[in-house]
Amino acid sequence: MVEDQVSASDRIDAALARIERAVAARRAAHLSLARQHQALRTSMAEAIDAIDHLLAEPRG
Repeated sequence: MVEDQVSASDRIDAALARIERAVAARRAAHLSLARQHQALRTSMAEAIDAIDHLLAEPRG
């Protein structure tokens, strides 16, 4: 019976380790997506500024 309890404890520890790895992976993916989103926002702002500049130039 003690072996079963240790085995169950080992399974719980392994499950917790898997959960912790999954949480870490999800966090890394979230941070990566947040960085990509910020880069896209920056690029879009630059593009809009460039268009605004072109539209503000007098046409000759």
